[in-house]
Amino acid sequence: MNYLSQQQLADFRARLRAQKAALLEEIRRELLQSDNEHYIDLATTVHDVGEESVADLLSDLDLAVIHRHVNEVRDIEDALQRIAEGMYGMCLDCEGEVGYERLSAYPTAKRCYDCQDYHEKGFAEEGRPRL
Repeated sequence: MNYLSQQQLADFRARLRAQKAALLEEIRRELLQSDNEHYIDLATTVHDVGEESVADLLSDLDLAVIHRHVNEVRDIEDALQRIAEGMYGMCLDCEGEVGYERLSAYPTAKRCYDCQDYHEKGFAEEGRPRL
Protein backbone atom coordinates (compact mmCIF):
# COMPACT_ATOMS: atom_id res chain seq x y z
CA MET A 1 0.00 0.00 0.00
CA ASN A 2 1.41 3.38 -0.99
CA TYR A 3 1.51 6.09 1.67
CA LEU A 4 1.67 8.92 -0.88
CA SER A 5 -1.54 10.66 -1.93
CA GLN A 6 -2.74 10.57 -5.53
CA GLN A 7 -1.88 14.27 -5.83
CA GLN A 8 1.65 13.69 -4.55
CA LEU A 9 2.11 10.81 -7.01
CA ALA A 10 0.80 12.98 -9.86
CA ASP A 11 3.21 15.75 -8.85
CA PHE A 12 6.17 13.35 -8.78
CA ARG A 13 5.11 11.84 -12.12
CA ALA A 14 4.97 15.29 -13.74
CA ARG A 15 8.29 16.29 -12.19
CA LEU A 16 9.99 13.09 -13.35
CA ARG A 17 8.62 13.43 -16.88
CA ALA A 18 9.82 17.04 -17.10
CA GLN A 19 13.24 16.04 -15.79
CA LYS A 20 13.41 13.20 -18.33
CA ALA A 21 12.52 15.53 -21.21
CA ALA A 22 15.19 18.01 -20.10
CA LEU A 23 17.82 15.26 -19.86
CA LEU A 24 16.94 13.86 -23.28
CA GLU A 25 17.29 17.33 -24.76
CA GLU A 26 20.64 17.76 -23.00
CA ILE A 27 21.83 14.40 -24.34
CA ARG A 28 20.79 15.44 -27.85
CA ARG A 29 22.67 18.74 -27.52
CA GLU A 30 25.77 17.05 -26.11
CA LEU A 31 25.83 14.54 -28.96
CA LEU A 32 25.43 17.23 -31.58
CA GLN A 33 28.07 19.39 -29.91
CA SER A 34 30.55 16.54 -29.56
CA ASP A 35 30.08 15.63 -33.21
CA ASN A 36 30.62 19.20 -34.36
CA GLU A 37 33.32 20.44 -32.03
CA HIS A 38 35.81 19.03 -29.62
CA TYR A 39 37.47 15.97 -31.03
CA ILE A 40 37.05 16.85 -34.69
CA ASP A 41 38.52 20.33 -34.19
CA LEU A 42 41.29 19.12 -31.93
CA ALA A 43 42.18 16.15 -34.12
CA THR A 44 42.85 18.41 -37.08
CA THR A 45 45.27 20.56 -35.06
CA VAL A 46 47.00 17.78 -33.09
CA HIS A 47 50.73 17.84 -33.62
CA ASP A 48 52.09 15.49 -30.99
CA VAL A 49 51.16 12.64 -28.65
CA GLY A 50 50.49 15.02 -25.75
CA GLU A 51 48.00 17.08 -27.72
CA GLU A 52 46.37 13.90 -28.98
CA SER A 53 45.90 12.65 -25.42
CA VAL A 54 44.26 15.97 -24.46
CA ALA A 55 41.90 15.61 -27.44
CA ASP A 56 41.07 12.06 -26.34
CA LEU A 57 40.48 13.22 -22.76
CA LEU A 58 38.08 15.95 -23.86
CA SER A 59 36.20 13.47 -26.02
CA ASP A 60 36.03 10.99 -23.11
CA LEU A 61 34.73 13.71 -20.78
CA ASP A 62 31.92 14.45 -23.22
CA LEU A 63 31.05 10.77 -23.32
CA ALA A 64 31.12 10.55 -19.51
CA VAL A 65 28.61 13.40 -19.26
CA ILE A 66 26.35 11.72 -21.79
CA HIS A 67 26.68 8.39 -19.96
CA ARG A 68 25.71 10.05 -16.66
CA HIS A 69 22.66 11.62 -18.32
CA VAL A 70 21.62 8.27 -19.82
CA ASN A 71 21.85 6.64 -16.38
CA GLU A 72 19.71 9.43 -14.92
CA VAL A 73 17.09 8.83 -17.64
CA ARG A 74 17.08 5.11 -16.76
CA ASP A 75 16.58 5.95 -13.07
CA ILE A 76 13.68 8.22 -14.01
CA GLU A 77 12.10 5.51 -16.17
CA ASP A 78 12.45 3.06 -13.27
CA ALA A 79 10.78 5.56 -10.92
CA LEU A 80 7.93 6.11 -13.40
CA GLN A 81 7.50 2.34 -13.63
CA ARG A 82 7.34 2.10 -9.82
CA ILE A 83 4.61 4.79 -9.86
CA ALA A 84 2.65 2.79 -12.47
CA GLU A 85 3.01 -0.39 -10.38
CA GLY A 86 2.03 1.32 -7.12
CA MET A 87 5.50 0.72 -5.64
CA TYR A 88 6.84 4.28 -5.77
CA GLY A 89 8.06 5.51 -2.40
CA MET A 90 8.56 1.99 -1.05
CA CYS A 91 12.09 0.86 -0.24
CA LEU A 92 13.31 -1.94 -2.52
CA ASP A 93 15.17 -3.57 0.36
CA CYS A 94 12.99 -3.32 3.48
CA GLU A 95 9.70 -2.38 1.76
CA GLY A 96 9.29 0.49 4.23
CA GLU A 97 8.62 4.10 3.31
CA VAL A 98 11.34 5.99 1.46
CA GLY A 99 9.93 9.20 2.90
CA TYR A 100 8.28 12.18 1.25
CA GLU A 101 11.15 14.52 2.15
CA ARG A 102 13.71 12.15 0.63
CA LEU A 103 11.64 11.77 -2.55
CA SER A 104 11.20 15.53 -2.77
CA ALA A 105 14.97 15.97 -2.69
CA TYR A 106 15.73 12.88 -4.80
CA PRO A 107 12.65 11.73 -6.76
CA THR A 108 14.34 8.62 -8.14
CA ALA A 109 15.28 7.27 -4.69
CA LYS A 110 14.84 3.48 -4.51
CA ARG A 111 15.68 2.95 -0.88
CA CYS A 112 14.97 4.53 2.48
CA TYR A 113 17.82 6.43 4.08
CA ASP A 114 18.96 3.55 6.31
CA CYS A 115 18.93 0.93 3.54
CA GLN A 116 20.70 3.32 1.15
CA ASP A 117 23.38 4.00 3.77
CA TYR A 118 23.84 0.25 4.31
CA HIS A 119 23.94 -0.35 0.54
CA GLU A 120 26.58 2.33 -0.04
CA LYS A 121 28.77 1.09 2.79
CA GLY A 122 28.55 -2.48 1.56
CA PHE A 123 29.24 -1.50 -2.03
CA ALA A 124 32.20 0.71 -1.06
CA GLU A 125 33.79 -2.08 0.94
CA GLU A 126 33.72 -4.71 -1.82
CA GLY A 127 36.65 -3.37 -3.83
CA ARG A 128 38.96 -2.65 -0.93
CA PRO A 129 42.11 -4.72 -0.67
CA ARG A 130 42.61 -6.51 2.63
CA LEU A 131 45.73 -7.81 4.34
